[in-house]
Amino acid sequence: MTNWLTQLASITLFNLRTVGERKGSALAAAVGISGVVAVFVGVLSIAEGFRAAMTISGPDDVALVLRNGADGEMTSVLSREEVRLIGTAPGVARAPDGPLASAEPFVMINLPKRSTGTDANVPLRGVEKAAAAVRGDLRVIEGRMFELGRNEIVAGAGAARSFAGLDVGHKLRVGQNDWDLVGIFSGGGGAAESEIWTDAAVLQPAYHRGESFQSVFARLTSADAFDAFRDAVTTNPQLKVKAFRHGEFLAEQSTMLTGFIRGFGIFIASLMALGALFGALNTMYSAVAARTREIATLRALGFGAGPVIGSVLLESLVLALVGGAAGAAAAYAAFDGFQAATMNWQTFSQVAFSFAVTPKLLATAVIWAVTIGFLGGLFPAIRAARQPIAVSLRET
Repeated sequence: MTNWLTQLASITLFNLRTVGERKGSALAAAVGISGVVAVFVGVLSIAEGFRAAMTISGPDDVALVLRNGADGEMTSVLSREEVRLIGTAPGVARAPDGPLASAEPFVMINLPKRSTGTDANVPLRGVEKAAAAVRGDLRVIEGRMFELGRNEIVAGAGAARSFAGLDVGHKLRVGQNDWDLVGIFSGGGGAAESEIWTDAAVLQPAYHRGESFQSVFARLTSADAFDAFRDAVTTNPQLKVKAFRHGEFLAEQSTMLTGFIRGFGIFIASLMALGALFGALNTMYSAVAARTREIATLRALGFGAGPVIGSVLLESLVLALVGGAAGAAAAYAAFDGFQAATMNWQTFSQVAFSFAVTPKLLATAVIWAVTIGFLGGLFPAIRAARQPIAVSLRET
């Protein structure tokens, strides 16, 4: 075994020292693999960033209640009495001035994107006094929070970055009303940062919603209290509602777009990987052909077929790792944290998010590179080991 490893190390080092003589084909293979990795990471970082924007950090102790049959907030309607019953259900946390629940009307407005000027749907949400305490991670980062009873709005940080007119001090004309934007808030990087908030009691008459709401958000006494809360509201004969953990609901609302982006990214990367694989095959076949006599001489001196196969494979893997690492580094520098906004097809609203190049994504990309390198070196390696020694020694 020691002799086998010694032979493998000797041939591999010899091969790597001669890469400079084949730098054109070696560089082409590495660049091809680098391109595959960069595209793979770049496209899937969109899906990772969008998924992250549609999740909530922290304990899973916030519940969302919608009307039965609704597939989202836009199609849900709850009355004032239903809202009251939900707020008094078992498991809802309480503050000195009442339950930690916020009944919220929800509408879509059109605002131009900063980047293109084209109109996009942006959520305008009415919230009650307890909304910030219910979410838990809301923080005003510029200006102040809106005052109850006034035509004032605050914009999520993601929305403010993506849409024109969302600057503190700006007056926004929406429908028949003027709204003063008084603050920008952060919501822990979640979906709330793509929204605009105002007082629910002001939004309802502005959009002729009367006493109706689209949803109720409730903070629970603990994450374990969700089952009791859900059972209480769904079995109450006075209510026709369904309840979700907030994080699970947002994740479900993002599955269609996230799945499409991931599928598209893998498809494109697979096509590029096929091209890179042929490039690696060509490189390694050329390397084997150029060293036919050297390999035959080594075999004649007693080096086994196994070390020869291993050395060609290792050379191919080294080229793949170099290309993969370069592609991953370039993708990280170019895409991580890149700000964007896109439409969530399940809600028809714009979601502002940042591309996310995660360690898991980088590791997956490197595995792709190693796989291409292994397949690209396998058949040339087998060919090198199977060449008849006498015939190879006579080649010029």
